Amino acid sequence: QVQLVESGGGLVQAGGSLRLSCAASGRTFSSYAMGWFRQAPGKEREFVAAITRSGGSTDYVSSVKGRFTISRDNAKNTVYLQMNSLKPEDTAVYYCAGRMHTVAWWLSSRQTEYKYWGQGTQVTVSS
Repeated sequence: QVQLVESGGGLVQAGGSLRLSCAASGRTFSSYAMGWFRQAPGKEREFVAAITRSGGSTDYVSSVKGRFTISRDNAKNTVYLQMNSLKPEDTAVYYCAGRMHTVAWWLSSRQTEYKYWGQGTQVTVSS
């Protein structure tokens, strides 16, 4: 079992940047594919980005492509979400999620595929 703890959220003006971190417990982090999801007020939680176990492949929702970058440091048991050119519509609670997988190139945009979730961190972008 792995525990995930997000950090790095906050209030930023439109056009600004934030970097979210998700620290994982345990010694098998490199076996986990990871994802970031977000939930805006009054909306359902949606996929943002995902990364394979090694970090060799990534995927993004179209609305953040070119602005957000997901990465990971397996030595530090941490996955990151660098968010640039933030917009008010990026305001949401951001969650990281993880799933151990035997396939090195596996990643998913589907929430139901992930077993472990963090508690979320609030990102607010003011106009």
